[in-house]
Amino acid sequence: MEPASCYGMKRKESMSTTSQENTKKLKTEPNGSGLVECERPQPSPRISVQFGCVQEPMTLMDLTELLQFAALGRVFGLEKPSWCRLSHQRRLKGVNVVVVDGLTQSDFYKHYVTFRHLRANYSTRLSFTPVSTNLASGIFTCEVPELDTLPGKSSQESSHPYQAVAWHPVTRKFGTKTRGLTAYTLTEEEMIKKRFPVKGLPGFEGFACTGGAERVTDSSPLYGLDCEMCLTVKGYELTRVSLVGSDGRCLLDDLVKPQNPILNYLTSFSGITAAMLRPITTTLREVQAKIIELLPPDAVLVGHSLENDLVALKLIHPHVIDTSLLYRKEFGQKFRLKVLADIILQRQIQSDERIGHDPTEDAVAALELAQYFIKTGPQQVLERHLEELWGICLTVANEDADSASTPTQLPHSNRFADVLRRCGQSVAYLGKRADVSLALANQQWHSSDREVLWSFKRKTTCPSFSVLQFSSFSDHLNSSSFHQEQHHHMVCTRLREMCIVFAGSFPAGYSERDVRRLFRRCGAVRRIRMLNATLRLHAEIEFKLLEGAELAVQTLNGLNVHGHCIKVQRPCHESMLDLTVTIEALQDDPLNSHLLYVVAQRPGDDHTFATTNGHTPDITAIKATNGLQPGLVGSSMPELCAVNGTTGAKTTTTSGQFHHTDSSGTSEDELREVFGRFGAVKRIILPAKPSGRRARHAYIKFETSESVHVALGSSQVLWKQKYLVCRSLTPPHLRSWAPHSTAPSGCEGESVMHDSQETTERVVRKLDHRLGKLFRCLPDSTLSVVVLPGQISSNTHQPGLCFMEVKPASSMKTF
Repeated sequence: MEPASCYGMKRKESMSTTSQENTKKLKTEPNGSGLVECERPQPSPRISVQFGCVQEPMTLMDLTELLQFAALGRVFGLEKPSWCRLSHQRRLKGVNVVVVDGLTQSDFYKHYVTFRHLRANYSTRLSFTPVSTNLASGIFTCEVPELDTLPGKSSQESSHPYQAVAWHPVTRKFGTKTRGLTAYTLTEEEMIKKRFPVKGLPGFEGFACTGGAERVTDSSPLYGLDCEMCLTVKGYELTRVSLVGSDGRCLLDDLVKPQNPILNYLTSFSGITAAMLRPITTTLREVQAKIIELLPPDAVLVGHSLENDLVALKLIHPHVIDTSLLYRKEFGQKFRLKVLADIILQRQIQSDERIGHDPTEDAVAALELAQYFIKTGPQQVLERHLEELWGICLTVANEDADSASTPTQLPHSNRFADVLRRCGQSVAYLGKRADVSLALANQQWHSSDREVLWSFKRKTTCPSFSVLQFSSFSDHLNSSSFHQEQHHHMVCTRLREMCIVFAGSFPAGYSERDVRRLFRRCGAVRRIRMLNATLRLHAEIEFKLLEGAELAVQTLNGLNVHGHCIKVQRPCHESMLDLTVTIEALQDDPLNSHLLYVVAQRPGDDHTFATTNGHTPDITAIKATNGLQPGLVGSSMPELCAVNGTTGAKTTTTSGQFHHTDSSGTSEDELREVFGRFGAVKRIILPAKPSGRRARHAYIKFETSESVHVALGSSQVLWKQKYLVCRSLTPPHLRSWAPHSTAPSGCEGESVMHDSQETTERVVRKLDHRLGKLFRCLPDSTLSVVVLPGQISSNTHQPGLCFMEVKPASSMKTF
């Protein structure tokens, strides 16, 4: 019986909820040996990027390669993308792409703290190479490689327009060939998963068993079953049961007296009234005995959402066919029995003119639906009813009630959008008008992000493949007083200033070379500008990485250089006031959680400290910066001092340089040996193109984040071994911060940008909130991709950013 929409959820919760949850995990062996595990958790799809591709910018071709494989897989012979790994692609429920117009990689990191949902929901992040064409159009119109023929079909048949059945959930489950009824009976594992009563499972001890045969054949008889229930003080109980034979003849139609007092007869759904049950004395046990007597050993019971009927009957039968699982939909949704009977059987049941359902009529309808499916075969069922039942078809059908267009024949091209439609997948585009030749039913134009999100959320089913365009940020830039290129130029300048420190005063005659030699021990230095206009000698030092500037402030501030106590500080202006908040957020970034930043000190650095600084760096300051407890420091000291087979604290490498892969490999080996004491080292990450012949800094990637905490707690020991460490702040896909910005701060238009900063922050906050709401409403196991397309201008190219994540399973209600 199909549960009524208004009370079906309550009924499911009341029917032995605890025991039915246990049935997912346990079953009893036939020999009665006890409970054993019957179902292993299914691995979920996930996406990851190969390490060698992390710092390589992603192109539109790379993106379409991933999207095509995610949506089509190997059914048509598509190969896995070479630059990333998408595991368990067949378990994906859909693909959703969001294009955020106007945003660049620099914009994201400028407003990094504000993009709370965007950085928290996505564990994979890559730079994106901007394109001059419309990105949504490029996704839909890209060519799919030559498709293989469909399984079990000749090359002539494979070009038939009914290719739409190839990727349908029905054919993915049952194939395309016509088979006997045994191909559609539920296995014991499927029955446990769908919460059918199964013999020996906890919660079903008092259920009667029909004593069915161990196996059935394709010639076994089918019996239709349907029940009606009422609500009692003990939950839902049986009030009427109907059983029909293979010929549709009614074998049993009895009213049943519930054992417990009735709270609600549910007359509008069951048709049962108090007057009807008043003279009834038939009990549940009597009805069970009648059904067991009527059913032969090899009988196959047929029903719609049959598990509810069997639980109400307290009856166990091992061979069942559920029509709600034959006529499948995506994401576990089910057709109502009334809808299937109307479209497939051309019959009106559960009429609004009649009070309640007729269980005999429903049992016959379920029986005939199963017989039709078995006789016709999955492929023919889809070809005949694909448009009117599933809404995806040989012709473009209206997917939304408010859209109206004339159906047109699907083209036979290898465009991605056309291939998706021919494979039976629903395709949708929502956003501003784009140069994509989709049918109007699949393409909806909206003027605001709010309308796009609202329209997508109100769809009754989530499209298999969808592209959404958010344009609020681009609209904001276009409406602002300053030019878009000027805006991005100033944003990059702000990011560059995050890596700048001011230092001084230095002794007279202190050269730029001396300053570089002093500050390079904290990380790679990009540029040094000596400030001679001041009363005393100062310098502006720009690091390539944010970690270098952070270490410089914490370790070199207050050092004595030839009698001058130098002060190292950040630029003092409004944009730097929230830098501490940004740094804390970067430390908590999932991309940085397993990474440790390391700078090796050269032998000459010791001499420099001895002669110019007068003392070693303040390790206490480093500990405070890393947020560590004093008790952690020195906990691993005895072990860490024994490196390379010696016991002294000075027995580590003194090269101060990290080799790329050379014949000896000594530097990387020493790094693994030193830092391997804190935990398993997964990888040593060296700069792609270090300045000079060898790099002085590197990233240590541990297997767990706990190893990073332990290493930071031993920073004093590591300094004795000539290593300076701090938390990673730079995401792995970035080689440096704002590499394209070379203009000085304070450029023309600064006041205009200052005036619009508050408005920009508000637009970004709303945008991030909508991206978070969209991610939450996606079905579980959906591949979600967010693309910040970047910008191409006459002077420079601003790279974009691509976020990728497969939404994990959750209890949140989706489409």
